[in-house]
Amino acid sequence: MRTFHPPRAASVALSAASALALSTLAACSSGSDDASPSDDGTTASAATSWSAGPRLAVAHEGGILVLDGTTLETVAELDSEEFTRLNPAGDGRNVMVTVADGFQVLDTGAGTSEGATLTDLVFPADTPGHVVRHADKTVLYADGTSDTTIVETAALADAVAAGELPEAETVPGVEAHHGVSIVLEDGTFLTTVGNADGRTGIEVRDASGEVVARNDECPGVHGEGTAQDEAVVFGCEDGALVYQDGVITKLDAPDQPYGRMGNAFTTDSSPIVLGDYKTDPDAEGYLLDAVTLIDTAAGTLDVVALPEGASYTFRDLARGPGDLGYVLATDGAIHVIDPTTGELTDTFDVIAPWEGPVEWQDPHPAIQVSGDIAYVTEPAANSVHAVDLTTGEVVASTELDVTPNEIAPAAG
Repeated sequence: MRTFHPPRAASVALSAASALALSTLAACSSGSDDASPSDDGTTASAATSWSAGPRLAVAHEGGILVLDGTTLETVAELDSEEFTRLNPAGDGRNVMVTVADGFQVLDTGAGTSEGATLTDLVFPADTPGHVVRHADKTVLYADGTSDTTIVETAALADAVAAGELPEAETVPGVEAHHGVSIVLEDGTFLTTVGNADGRTGIEVRDASGEVVARNDECPGVHGEGTAQDEAVVFGCEDGALVYQDGVITKLDAPDQPYGRMGNAFTTDSSPIVLGDYKTDPDAEGYLLDAVTLIDTAAGTLDVVALPEGASYTFRDLARGPGDLGYVLATDGAIHVIDPTTGELTDTFDVIAPWEGPVEWQDPHPAIQVSGDIAYVTEPAANSVHAVDLTTGEVVASTELDVTPNEIAPAAG
């Protein structure tokens, strides 16, 4: 494993107003941890005082940092594989790390004054892919087999604290593909359909496992998002599928035959889904300059163009306070979208202008939201920022000795 030097001291600027904003996420407490290696050789950084509140996991080449979500000080430095992806587990404390043999559990220590640990607990998966959190379930999808692992989210934190994995249900896949699954409140199971030659749509099974609905009119099906009243949206290369109350509806994109929505950003209090949008299948690079707004109640799909010079990637969309949409764009600003009108209502300058990645795995700016706070990476400056989305103020910043890639908050 690669060895890293400790990061430089965090550069933190907190005004009284900023501290108040962050206090909605965490209450401070004192504690101490001496640096000590775990069984797998990872080491938690020494600490004299951590917030008993949110934590932020930050992936970089060969490792993961865990930051205090309030101050952005480094809580732990952990060795890992060269490239990993990060997903909140849904229990407010743990993060699922994609590694070669499955989903490895990262205990961030959120909600405590303890350090963080990359545990040796792994949910096995051949080519681990999407993680979905809904209806008190954490759902893990293996692209290499199309198997789905379903975990009771509430059982996860206690099991990990005891050094073991919780009981899990595995739904065997049929044909391997890059897919995703979700379980609804009543036990309905939705999963994508595809094989090595392509992805075509979704299948719906009731709680007994019987197939009750299917749609094969979604070429390149990708991503999932659940809006108000459990309206589930899947992206297609020519629009989107919406499943609700036993019915699958196809919504066509305005651009045909190719108008792709592949990543959905939702809240459970809004019927409107914010999605990315691409119109050129042969375009070089990964930058996009328009978004989709899918109204699951009205059954509509609209496209909203961003201001000239404001592009983004799949890592740069989020939902936040008031169910608003947020786009971290190449002009360095967060653009605020009112999803009910499609209007751009505000702009917050956060980082320097940036260019798109050569490969999607390459470090490039990302945004993740926890409560009213948006965490934003700035790889060109090896920095991470916390932004109060109610004011647009950058309330904390830190400079690292590594280049941040993906991030995942744990709320504590």
